[in-house]
Amino acid sequence: MTNITRNPPSSVLENLQLLEADLDSKIPFKKLDKNLLIATWNIRSFGSLTRKWSSEEDDSPKRDLHSILCIAAIIKRFDVIAIQEVRANIRALRDTLKILGNHWSLILTDVTKGDKGNGERMAYLFDTRRVNLSGLACELVVPQEWKDKDISENALQTQFARTPYAVSFKSCNHTFILVTLHILYGKKSQERIPELRAIAKWLSDWAGDVNAYHQNLITLGDFNIDERGDLLNKTFLKEGLYVPEQLQAKSTTRSIFDETKYYDQIAWFKNSKSVPNLSMTFSNAGSYNFLQVAMENRKLEKRTISYMMSDHYPLWAEFKMC
Repeated sequence: MTNITRNPPSSVLENLQLLEADLDSKIPFKKLDKNLLIATWNIRSFGSLTRKWSSEEDDSPKRDLHSILCIAAIIKRFDVIAIQEVRANIRALRDTLKILGNHWSLILTDVTKGDKGNGERMAYLFDTRRVNLSGLACELVVPQEWKDKDISENALQTQFARTPYAVSFKSCNHTFILVTLHILYGKKSQERIPELRAIAKWLSDWAGDVNAYHQNLITLGDFNIDERGDLLNKTFLKEGLYVPEQLQAKSTTRSIFDETKYYDQIAWFKNSKSVPNLSMTFSNAGSYNFLQVAMENRKLEKRTISYMMSDHYPLWAEFKMC
C-alpha cells in the first residue's frame, strides 16, 4: 500500500508547491492569538479513495492520493472547518487527518440513514493548537408543535433529511458554537424553505435564551440556495441572521460548474434587537477557487476534478481574536 505521508512523486510535489503559493496569495495567514479562520466545504462524496498517486480511467473512486494531499493543503489553512458529504466509509477522511498531523482532530456524526440522507455524515476538523472543543455537541431536532404561519403548516413536518450538527469550540477567550447543515435540495427551490426556515427559527430561539449553553452562534454549510435574493431573504435574513457582504458578492463563487450558484453560506446574528449578537469581530471572508491550479497542472476536465476534489469551493470567514 502506498504511504501517503512520505515520498510523493516529484510531479505531485511541484503541484503542491503551486497550490501552496496560490493559497498564500488568497487566504489570510494564521496569526497567533490574533485571528480565527472558520470555513465550510462540501467535499463531494468524501468517502473512499484509490490509494495511488494518480488514478486511472477505470479506477473507482476517482479521488487519489494526489487529490487528498491537495484537499489537506487547503484544509490546514483554516482553524476549524465544517465538512459536508462525509460518507459512511471514512478512508479519505482518515488519510486527510494523517497528512494534517497529530495536532489536528475531528468530531463527526454517525451516518444519516434513508434515501434523502444519502448516507452522509457531518464533520468538523480543527487545529488543536488554535481551537479546542468546549463541551457541547448535538444534533438539532425541530418540535412538531412549531407552526409557520407563512406556509400554513408545521415549520417542518418531518425531521431534517440531514440533521444539522452543532458543536462548541473555544479559541483564546472566545467560546462559539458552529452549526453545520446540508439542506435537502429537492426538485424546486420552494421545497428548501421548510428546512431553511426551521433551522433559522431554531437558531433565533437558541440565541435568545439567556440560559442556553452559549449565544455565539455561527451557522455554515451547504444551504442549497440556487440564486441570490429571495430564498435567503425569506428564511435566514428574516430571522435576523447576517451574511457578510464579502460572501454576497458575485465574485465569491461556490460551484466549479456555475458561478451564479449560491449554495454555501456562513451566517451569524448581527444588529439584531431581539437576540444577542456575535461577540467576535468579523474581519474578512471569501471562497477559495482551486480550479485553475488543479486544471492547469493536472490537465483535468472539470467533471473529473469534481470527483477528485469537489464540485464546491470552500467558503471561509476570518475573525479578530485576543
